[in-house]
Amino acid sequence: RLPQLSNGRTMDTQQRTFHLHMISDATGETLVTIARAVGVQYAAARATEHLHPLVRSERELERVLQEVEAAPGIVLYTLFNRDLAEKLEQACKRLNVPYVAPLLNVLQVFESFLGMASTPTVGGQHQLDAEYFRRIEALNFTMMHDDGHLPDNLDDADIILLGISRTSKTPTSIYLANRGLKTANVPLIPGVPAPPQLEEQTGAFVVALVASPERISQVRHNRVIEQAHGHLDDYVDRDAIAAEITQTRQLCARNGWPIIDVTRRSIEETAAAIIRLYDDRDAPSLDP
Repeated sequence: RLPQLSNGRTMDTQQRTFHLHMISDATGETLVTIARAVGVQYAAARATEHLHPLVRSERELERVLQEVEAAPGIVLYTLFNRDLAEKLEQACKRLNVPYVAPLLNVLQVFESFLGMASTPTVGGQHQLDAEYFRRIEALNFTMMHDDGHLPDNLDDADIILLGISRTSKTPTSIYLANRGLKTANVPLIPGVPAPPQLEEQTGAFVVALVASPERISQVRHNRVIEQAHGHLDDYVDRDAIAAEITQTRQLCARNGWPIIDVTRRSIEETAAAIIRLYDDRDAPSLDP
């Protein structure tokens, strides 16, 4: 017998898939982030995501509700227009599907604490303000300083990431740039001295990324296969990689630079650790 959901429907114990409708009057990025943060807590279930952005009129809402009716499931929404929100809620009740406004409780807490009503602003987090342009400037800087490019003005960076090949320097740099931090990344190559500007610069915060030799070897091996290289040699040799990591540690020890092991960290977790160190430059190294 298939287990019943709260609305009386059954869930397929083999597939454990369900429809997830995310309805927003803006881009829907907030809902996607919330949904995936919650979704990973249910390893045996998988959501078929339906993103419905820019729903700002009754006509657009009716179109979306037709899709919800065709593929019923959980509905998450952020609609600041109260009339549209009420119509959505009424339709969900009629269709017997669960609906949640994830930001509503947060808004109520803010209103209670501040003693004032909110000022509904559709897509307010995407305003073209100074913070927005700071992030764009940081992203441009980071792209121009990827993989050791333009080493002469490393001092203009907020953060410099060091690391041997395949330590996630580029994606981490881009994530930091999206947080408004101008980030340069500098590869450490066996037999090639680090750029002299690196040890001369005084303004940027320098941090090195390392990983286990086993992890780096695996990633490099996959990379070599993708690029159809005919040889592996020292690039994927674990002993050679261990020697590269040792050199990284020695360089950081000489200069007092912190080290973060990214072996079991996601890009987001690595970036969060870097930001924490950046905000408190006296914090101890996260290297175990």
